[in-house]
Amino acid sequence: MKSILIKDTTREERIRIVQQALNVCGSACEFCNGCDNLGGGRVETFYQPYIDGEKEIAELNAAYHRSFVRG
Repeated sequence: MKSILIKDTTREERIRIVQQALNVCGSACEFCNGCDNLGGGRVETFYQPYIDGEKEIAELNAAYHRSFVRG
């Protein structure tokens, strides 16, 4: 498996990585409820910092999951 780290990918590759990951169900993400988006708009917008090379995808996912864990 090829690395998905920002340092190992181009912007175009990161776009494809996000699109492929979000398209697992075979449906468009816009206003989808399938991934607990609850009609909240375009899911891929959440991953824009990764696409732009600002934050790793793991950081974004961890922040998302932390928002559900209250401690």
